[in-house]
Amino acid sequence: MKHLIDLKTWPRREHFAFFSAFEEPFFGLTANVDCTAAQAEAKRLGVSFFLYYLYHALEAANEVEAFRYRIENGQVYCYDRIHASATLGRADHTFAFSFIEQHDTLAGFIAAAEAEIAAVQASTGLRLTATTGRPDVVHCSALPWVRFTALSHARSFSHPDSCPKISFGQVFEDGATRRMPVSVNLHHGLGDGYHAGLFLAALQRRLG
Repeated sequence: MKHLIDLKTWPRREHFAFFSAFEEPFFGLTANVDCTAAQAEAKRLGVSFFLYYLYHALEAANEVEAFRYRIENGQVYCYDRIHASATLGRADHTFAFSFIEQHDTLAGFIAAAEAEIAAVQASTGLRLTATTGRPDVVHCSALPWVRFTALSHARSFSHPDSCPKISFGQVFEDGATRRMPVSVNLHHGLGDGYHAGLFLAALQRRLG
């Protein structure tokens, strides 16, 4: 479900109009999160660390209203709940897009994610469909080979896009702590650094 934002009374109406006129309205930042406890908990549960942190990243994104805003036909809508469109890799080093519905429980999310992973492994190409291209998603990707400090995304400026983009990098040791870089890209008409900070704080709280 979604509801229409009244642009006449919305406090961000000028921000939205200003940044929506940009050729590149997205901004991005990268921060390291402490994932020491999260890795230990995923191991204890016997679940994929990738799916564990992806679930909690989606929960964190759903906490921040700006991450649930979408621009559709020039109007701004707020979705009640958003899901994941994650890039999933194959053995031949290609990848495909997916749709992973968010669930109330980690177990439900992992079951849905494993079904999508199996579908990707049995397919070829990008799997560009109306489902993987839904607007009520966060575009997610993982680069476990790279301890990146910044990240940019390929974009078609002619294609209207307002979905947040979250990428996760290589886990690394920092003394007794294990950290993971997280890149966040948001449409500046819909959110600011403050909202990216809210997301990262919510994610860190969830990861322990």
